[in-house]
Amino acid sequence: MAEDDGAVRSVLRAFDLLALFTERRRTWAVKDLTAASGLAKTTVLRLVATCEQRGLLWTRPDGRVTVGPGMLRWAQLANTAWQLPEPVRQVLREVAQEYGETVNLYVRSTEALVCVAQQEGSRTIRHVGRVGDELPPGCGAAGRVLAGAEGPAVSHGEPEPGASSVAAPVFDTDGRLLAALAVTGPTTRFTAEAVATLSGGVTEAARRISRIGFGGRPD
Repeated sequence: MAEDDGAVRSVLRAFDLLALFTERRRTWAVKDLTAASGLAKTTVLRLVATCEQRGLLWTRPDGRVTVGPGMLRWAQLANTAWQLPEPVRQVLREVAQEYGETVNLYVRSTEALVCVAQQEGSRTIRHVGRVGDELPPGCGAAGRVLAGAEGPAVSHGEPEPGASSVAAPVFDTDGRLLAALAVTGPTTRFTAEAVATLSGGVTEAARRISRIGFGGRPD
């Protein structure tokens, strides 16, 4: 049992190490990776070497570590598995066009909310984010919906000051909570009147997506 626990711990450490690589920090020096991970340098070197064997990390000629070419296959697989049906994407486009705000579709992972689709709003000042972005559990209106709150849900000042959102639940064909459809924008535009209008629109759009269905499962 102790050996199994050690193996699981090593896997978790490897995943935590990989999670440090982001759009804003694509490469790391080993010493900085060690400091950021909180692990011993010998452990970091061992994890990097193991990930390199599977193509998940790559040490450049200058010694900096970055994501490996093996990630390309996983990225393509994820993109294919989570590709939304065109009718669902059309709903997102219509909501964004009607209200001028950015529309996101979130699902709940084990320890985060993950954006699986987005349609940017038409306003010059708007919410900025990308597919694959993660939010802490319970964060924002989408987080409240995915935590089980009855929709629509409203949030102000999350995930950052000055941002507001309205979200409604999306269900699968068996009535199980599957995702949260959220409209997000500057708090200054989310007045009580605007929130009331958005709540009705987002709820109806979420119902349409529930009827269409988008799976969210690789099969």
